[in-house]
Amino acid sequence: MIKKFAIILITTLALTYNVQAGSDGELLLKKNSPTEVKDCFEGLNRATFAFNQALDGIIFKPVASVYKKIPSPVRTGVSNSLDNLSNLVTIPNNVLQGDFKLAGINTGRFLINTTVGVFGIFDVAQAIGIIKHEKEDYGQSLAKAGIGPGCYIVLPVLGPSTARDTFASAANFLGGDPWYNVTVRNDTTYFNDLDYYGSRVTGGVDFRAKNYDAIENLKTNSLDFYASVKSLYLQDRQQKILNTKKITSTQDDSDWEEIENN
Repeated sequence: MIKKFAIILITTLALTYNVQAGSDGELLLKKNSPTEVKDCFEGLNRATFAFNQALDGIIFKPVASVYKKIPSPVRTGVSNSLDNLSNLVTIPNNVLQGDFKLAGINTGRFLINTTVGVFGIFDVAQAIGIIKHEKEDYGQSLAKAGIGPGCYIVLPVLGPSTARDTFASAANFLGGDPWYNVTVRNDTTYFNDLDYYGSRVTGGVDFRAKNYDAIENLKTNSLDFYASVKSLYLQDRQQKILNTKKITSTQDDSDWEEIENN
């Protein structure tokens, strides 16, 4: 019942997008402006941020430093495979947002890279001209349906988020993420829980390794590292919701964590 309710809610919000927020770009821009997102739980957020930093120092940073030494082609293959899996969430959100053409393109990319590209290790689709597009998630779909971000939240281990995006992420565990469905929710022949959680941990290590130096530089050069991370995350989140190519001076146009090393 909960699963059905969540699906109906998200679908209804998506269908009203063109009538509401989609017809007023300025409203969508204002609702998702970083300056409009309040840090309602700053004390708790800072404590969680400190916990995450301690965890990073104990686990992710040391593992990432070793991961960085793996040959580049291997790391590229891992990143490609993780990006390929992300299509399983991107595609249904393309549909929810009414972008059926992009849903078709991403479906084609997923099928080609999963098969010919050996489970996404090789981006064959890109090589034959089917270009990679931005990732989409349920938080972005809710935002485009006119739902504001709510308060800024720092989640344990997972990091920066908002009230809206935290709520929307529950859709992944209510049937919205096919990868989660075939690994954790269902007893499948070829996949199990370790495959899902292993991919999530690998994604975290891959992110940390790709941005190892940039993160350390940001720590060193920021008067308030917490505030810097919050600002970068909220700016990037706004850009993804608006599907704009504009970037901040310290990050590229793919993921907020892909911070350029100035």
